[in-house]
This record gives sequence, C-alpha cells and structure tokens, in this order.
Amino acid sequence: MARGRQEATAESHQAREAQSQSLARLSETLGQQVSQFGQLQTQQLENFAQQLARGRQEAGVEAQQARETQTQSLNRLSETLSQQVVQLGETQGQRLEAFAKQLGLLSQSMDERFERLRQAVEARLAALQAENAGKLEEMRKTVDEKLHATLEQRLGESFKLVSDRLEQVHRGLGEMQTLAAGVGDLKKVLTNVKTRGTWGEVQLSGLLEQVLTADQYATNVITRPHSNDRVEFAIRLPGKGEEGPNGSQVWLPIDAKFPIEDYQKLLDAQERADGPAVEEAGKALEARLKQEAKTIREKYVEPPYTTDFAMLYLPIEGLYAEALRRPGLAELLQRDFRVSLAGPTTLTAMLNSLQMGFRTLAIEKRSSEVWSVLGAVKTEFGKFGEALANTKKKLEQATNSIGAAEVRTRQISRKLKSVEALPVENVGQVLGSLESLEGAEEEGE
Repeated sequence: MARGRQEATAESHQAREAQSQSLARLSETLGQQVSQFGQLQTQQLENFAQQLARGRQEAGVEAQQARETQTQSLNRLSETLSQQVVQLGETQGQRLEAFAKQLGLLSQSMDERFERLRQAVEARLAALQAENAGKLEEMRKTVDEKLHATLEQRLGESFKLVSDRLEQVHRGLGEMQTLAAGVGDLKKVLTNVKTRGTWGEVQLSGLLEQVLTADQYATNVITRPHSNDRVEFAIRLPGKGEEGPNGSQVWLPIDAKFPIEDYQKLLDAQERADGPAVEEAGKALEARLKQEAKTIREKYVEPPYTTDFAMLYLPIEGLYAEALRRPGLAELLQRDFRVSLAGPTTLTAMLNSLQMGFRTLAIEKRSSEVWSVLGAVKTEFGKFGEALANTKKKLEQATNSIGAAEVRTRQISRKLKSVEALPVENVGQVLGSLESLEGAEEEGE
C-alpha cells in the first residue's frame, strides 16, 4: 500500500513536471508568435502609411487638376449662358411687346362685346323682371283667391267634421254612460238571487207576450187542486171538447230558473283549465238542475189538470247548452222528473209551434162560421152586381147629359163670337152685379 502511494506520488510529480514543461514550451511558442505578429503588423502599418501618403499626394494633384478643369468649364458655361440669357431676354421682350399689343386689342374687343352683352342682358332682364312681376302678381291673386276659398271651405268642412265628431263623441259618451248604468244594473241583477229570478221571469214573460196572445197563457197559476203552490207561467192548452176537471183546458207549467252561481263556477274553472274544478262544478250544476226539476214536478205537475210534463226555462243560451252537453242529463230529467229543458231559442220555437196549433184548432172550430160568411158574401155579391148595373145606367145617362151640354155650349159660343169681350178687370164687377140682381130677384120671389 505504501509503495503504491509512493508510485502514485512519483507519477503525479512526473505528470506535473511534464505539464510544466509543456506550458513553458507553449508560452515560449506563443511569445515568439506574438512577437512575429507585432513585427508583421508594424510593417503593414508602415506600408499603409506610405501608401496613404502617396494617395494623398495623387489625390491633391488630381483635385487641383479637376478644379482647374471645372473652373475653365464653368467660365465657358457662364459666358455661354450669359449670351443665351441676353438673346432670350431680347426675344422675350419682343414677344411680350407683341403679346401686349394683341392683349390690348383683345381687351378692347372684349370690352366692346361685354358692353353690348351687358346692355342686352340688362334689357332682357328688365323685360323678364317686368313680365315675371306681372305673372307673379297674377299668380299671387289667383293663389290668394284659391287659398282663401279653399281655406274657407276646408275650415268649414273641418269645423263641421269636428262638430260632427264632437257630437258623435258626446252621443258616444252618453251611450257609454247609459251602457255603464245598464251594466251596473245588470250586475246588480245577476248578483241578487231574488233579482236573478225576477230577471228570468221577465225574459220568459217577454217571450210569451211576443208569441202568444193574452188568453193563451196565464201567470201565477195554481195547477194542483188543494195546493197553494203557484207556477210562474202556464200555457192554456185546449182539451178534447168534453168538460174535464178544469173545464176544457189543460195547463202546461213553465218555470224559469237561473242557477248562475254554479254556472259561473264552471266557467271560471274552464277558463283556468282546472280539470278537477270543472268536474266538480259540472256535478254541482247537474245536482242543482235535478233538484229544480224535482221541485217543479212535485209542485206543478198534476195530470189531468196539467200535462204530464213541465218546462224548465234557462234564460241563458250558454247555460242551456251546458246542460244539454252534460251526458244523459236532459234524458234523465225527462224520464225521472217529467221535466224538459228549454232555452230562449228552443222555447221560442216551441211557442211558435203551439201558436200554429192554436190557429189550426181555431180554424177547425170556426169552419162552419166561415162557410156561413161565404154564403152571405155570395148573396151580397149578387146584390152588388145589380147595384153596379144600375150605376152603369146612371153613368150612361150622365154621359149623355154632359154630351148635350157640350153641344149647347158650342152653339152658345158660336152665337157669342160677334159679342166684344170685356177686359179681365171688368168681368168681376159685371158678374158681381149680375149675382146681386139674381139674389134680389130670389128674395123678391
């Protein structure tokens, strides 16, 4: 181990010595090269300085020669330019003098032309101004007249139109106020139970009055014996001819009902598209109509004093349509309660049918009277023919008398041709005196 270390140390020492020798040789070599490079650089700088000095001398000589040559050229050019400028000035002066003469002549000619043109333009402008002034005055008068007439017409039409519109607006406001009052009254009617019932009764009464006569229906009728229940309206139907319990007539009860609360709930639910609420409101409306039909049957239907059915009048077409739309409701009311539903349109059609039946029955009952009247008319018509024949004879006699009078008149006219006619103003006096003489003679007689 120690020997290895010694060997390593020796080798390291040898390596350092070899490295030192190499560095020394390298340093010496570099020094020699730097010295050689410095000498070479110095020689090159000296050569460059010599060349630069020779270049300066040559450049100075060449510059001197160039300056001399340029000076000579400039002198010759200056002389040439001076001569050309003198010649050009003389030529330009001659041309300017000629141009001045031509310009003077042209200016004089232009002045004369402009003067003539100015005079012509002034004359034309004066004439045109006078003509335009006259035309403008005529146009102003015409426009003023037309504007005045048009303005008066338009103002009159506008004021009339405004007055008409204001009058229409005033009438519209009055109608709106009347309509608002009517809507308020209708709202009061529809929100009051008693008033709603009265409104349905009034509507039903109006329909009956329009279609039937006063003796074909009655109001507040007791249709069941030994009962104090009175139906609002009952149609008097004729019997079969024999005297029945109520004479020869049978009553058709008609009662008006207006369940607006249930119907309004149904409409509100339909507007909200609330299916369960619609179903509930529809069932409530059905129950209400069934209850009303049951009440009508129990209070007012009593055959043979009445028909075996009654009418339940619904005063709104929408309510009537909703009742018919309920599946099986109308059939159930007819089958179980003997009550038929009717709206304004259907009731009017039924009343018209009944009216036609009443008229047919009346015609059948009075057919014998009609035949008697026709026989009397036939007899009187024969007498009328005789009277016409007598009248014809009288007319022929009167015609003959008038013809004879015309003949006498023509004869008198021929006789009076020779008589001189009196003036118009004297005719009244003469005729008046004649009339007074005739009156005196009549008094004397």
